[in-house]
Amino acid sequence: MSELITADLVDLDLSADTKEAAARSLAERMVAAGRVTDLDGFLADVAAREAQMPTGLDGGIGIPHCRSAHVTEPTLAFGRSAAGIDFGAADGPADLIFLIAAPAGGDADHLSILSTLARHLMDAEFTGALRSADDPERAAALVRGDEPAEADEPAAPTTGEPATSDAGKPATADASTPATSATDKPAAPAPHAAAQTDEPVAAEAGAPAAGNETATGATAPAGAPFRIVAVTSCPTGIAHTYMAAESLTKAGETAGVELVVETQGSAGFTRLDPAVIAAADGVIFAHDVEVRDRDRFAGKPVVDVGVKAGINRPAELIAEVREKAARGEVGTPTTRSDAPMDRGAEEQDGFGTRLRKWLMTGVSYMVPFVAAGGLLMALAFAIGGYRIDKAPSVAEHFIWTDTSSWAALLFQVGNVAFTFLVPVLAGFIAYGMADRPGLVPGFVGGSIALTVNAGFLGGLIAGLLAGAVVMAIQRVRVPAPLRGIMPVVVIPLISSAVVGFLMFLVIGKPIAALQKALTDWLSGLTGANAVILGVILGLMMCFDLGGPLNKVAYAFAVGGLANPNDGSLKVMAAAMAAGMVPPLAMALATTVRGKLFTKAERENGKAAWVLGASFITEGAIPFAAGDPLRVIPASMAGGAVTGALSMAFGCTLRAPHGGIFVVPLIGQPLLYLVAIVAGVAVSTALVVVLKGLRKSGTEQGAPAAAEDAEQPAAESWQEPVAV
Repeated sequence: MSELITADLVDLDLSADTKEAAARSLAERMVAAGRVTDLDGFLADVAAREAQMPTGLDGGIGIPHCRSAHVTEPTLAFGRSAAGIDFGAADGPADLIFLIAAPAGGDADHLSILSTLARHLMDAEFTGALRSADDPERAAALVRGDEPAEADEPAAPTTGEPATSDAGKPATADASTPATSATDKPAAPAPHAAAQTDEPVAAEAGAPAAGNETATGATAPAGAPFRIVAVTSCPTGIAHTYMAAESLTKAGETAGVELVVETQGSAGFTRLDPAVIAAADGVIFAHDVEVRDRDRFAGKPVVDVGVKAGINRPAELIAEVREKAARGEVGTPTTRSDAPMDRGAEEQDGFGTRLRKWLMTGVSYMVPFVAAGGLLMALAFAIGGYRIDKAPSVAEHFIWTDTSSWAALLFQVGNVAFTFLVPVLAGFIAYGMADRPGLVPGFVGGSIALTVNAGFLGGLIAGLLAGAVVMAIQRVRVPAPLRGIMPVVVIPLISSAVVGFLMFLVIGKPIAALQKALTDWLSGLTGANAVILGVILGLMMCFDLGGPLNKVAYAFAVGGLANPNDGSLKVMAAAMAAGMVPPLAMALATTVRGKLFTKAERENGKAAWVLGASFITEGAIPFAAGDPLRVIPASMAGGAVTGALSMAFGCTLRAPHGGIFVVPLIGQPLLYLVAIVAGVAVSTALVVVLKGLRKSGTEQGAPAAAEDAEQPAAESWQEPVAV
């Protein structure tokens, strides 16, 4: 097993002035060392990770990192910049840059060492020693743990700090360390790091305040510390996960609380002991991906934030969870979205951002029902004709040798799936707001929306109402004996009654009237009005390539299929046609002008043909992540052209998905294909022109060295965009 970092992977005079150039410079050292096989492919993976959330940390540290198929073994390169490089940290540029490369398969032992580095970065002595290191070998030894942070022998540890082992990796701390962090494979902790053991430890920390009130309403014995359990995780599970754990651990020691951390990182994780969770007075979730087995923490006061909050403001989080426990506030954390544009969001986000996350949660769970039900119904129409919806129930009348019976079966199964659209939308909007307790009132409200003919819009409102009602109930302080049954009995009972009352008697009928007016308006769209709507749908479908605006436009189109008419079928056709344009255009552009794209992008272009033809707009995301300022405007222009032409031609579509595979089910299919081809041509021409102008400008200046003569210096890092 090679060393994680060697002297040739260290640059103490890093001259790069941007994070793009810094990543390229350090990555080139990895290529030279045989640790990375494809420079541009690896940089594209690093850029995609950076687009999810900036990797700058307070204290002058930048940690660009990723998991990549182009990495042969876990590797770390270190650069020191005199001028500083902006990695998006709140306190300014970074002078210490660590480029972390993990293979797609992730060696658990090496990942444990990487987690140790992440913990070291929270130690001022360690970072100070790196800033004063005078040669690459010394810096590499510091990072590996072969040398202490100070030139002289360090003072004896006072908190159970680990000694350095012969292998150069710190030994595991003694079990009496005040705070613990559980992982599947114990990572060697940095100085002051939490010990990682399979069995959580009851810590003795500081001088806690006497008479703490516990989360169950009882008063702990005088002198007993306040107890907190925490979970940290990040998209790659390499750096931020462990840095947040270390930061929370140190803050817990300072505050005099017992704090046990479960790090859900790349090396796996070991669940906290149920007894430790049961004894905890509060919970902190610092995460950017979904917490696994989160039901274990139900009934506790919870602070739910992004992982960077755990790194940058741990003391505030500890104070907040103590305040919630003192108020008797009990609940489960809100569900966080997996969409790249939502990672890193925190409780302090504005209402608009949080509303978008809630709606996106509902839409994302609704889409599989749309695809399954809609395609089954579309196939039934193709086999049995457009009157197949009038066939009798197959449960009462089915002829095995009759194709009409099989078509009726497909239609009726698809129709059943389609009836779940509004309840699922409402249920999971409420779930996004209030976690599992929101599901029951959400589904109830969504079903009532169907009953009163409030449709898609009614389901959306019902989901928001259900989530709001549950969140309000969770804020009520209740007696300790009732807290155990709140999530499974009291909250579903009260919230369902309230939502049902509001939907049946207060807002259901007004929403139904609005839904009918909207449907009638769509049915009456002709001429210029229809074309304008097509342009708007095309722009929305292509702006964020599967993000919130794309999903809003798609959900609007699908909602019309519940009660199809000529107008709603035209809207569905325009939305699907426009959504096919971006990946098809990028695929065509990489074919006709491959030199304008990196090797990785040319490979992605091959897959984009199939993705675009299947109406998977997300196939263009790798291109937009690397060059959003050129790819997104070009995609939007082509999408607008296609949407307008589809509406002008009067194309209709009964299937909510399928791409070119449902062309036989499209009204005016040849003109529909013409609209798609026209949009793809416009987007391809624009992106080729824009990238060509960029290349010309680069050649006139001082271009960075490309991997080979055919590949331009790739601008794989741009301003992050929500795609």
